[in-house]
Amino acid sequence: MNRRRALLSIAPALLAAAWLPRAWARAWPRAAAVPGGVARIGLGAADPPPRAHIGKDRVLVVRDGDEWVALVGIALAAKPGTKLRVEVERAGGALERFDIDVGPKQYAAQHLKVPSGQVDLSAEDLARYERERVHLAAVLQTFTDAAPATLAMLQPVPGPRSGTFGLRRYFNGQPRSPHTGMDIAAPSGTPVIAANAGRVIDTGDYFFPGRTVILDHGQGLLSLYSHLSAIEAEVGDAVAAGAPIGKVGATGRVTGPHLHFSVYLNTVAVDPALFLPD
Repeated sequence: MNRRRALLSIAPALLAAAWLPRAWARAWPRAAAVPGGVARIGLGAADPPPRAHIGKDRVLVVRDGDEWVALVGIALAAKPGTKLRVEVERAGGALERFDIDVGPKQYAAQHLKVPSGQVDLSAEDLARYERERVHLAAVLQTFTDAAPATLAMLQPVPGPRSGTFGLRRYFNGQPRSPHTGMDIAAPSGTPVIAANAGRVIDTGDYFFPGRTVILDHGQGLLSLYSHLSAIEAEVGDAVAAGAPIGKVGATGRVTGPHLHFSVYLNTVAVDPALFLPD
């Protein structure tokens, strides 16, 4: 084990005396069958465990006592009043279907008037964005069979959380994609920690999110950390919950230093607040 990896392995213990212990109060995410939420489906007892899909994407299945539970991420684009079909494959190939009724959820909207040059990308920037969009979409498809050790998550940096998840932005009347993460205010250089134990599956310096780290926690549960001033992890690293992975910054398209923190389930962004302590 090299010196950097050794430091990563003991970092949680060094940080625990500060603000980490109270973050483990929530063992399960709050269930909310709404756009950007997480639906919980009880699958009963079985051996071996069932496999679940929503469309072509695998779904997280974990044990709760004697039974299995599927946790399904619901996309922000899901329409309230519609149904999402989850297919569950039992031992021997038998299929069972469950429908999720998507409930209503109202997210805030923000209308901004800005110079046109800040809205429309140049041809060069647009080409870069498209390359990065394809790459990141492929990374977010990651699914590993091992389940997360825990579903509880640590707040990755101390500071006030903004309620920006799902925020609908309009620039000069033009709609933009809703905000897919939580912004946490913190000074530049503040250490950023892994919200849960996992493996680093991507790092990079991207046009919109700036310096970014993505962790795979198992079975499609991923976390993303953006706008970093420094990245302190490498692809392939196994990191413990609470291990430092970077520092807060203002890289990418931002107006000031903060951490953008996203959580993904079955490839869709869900509200990180559902996994964090109150």
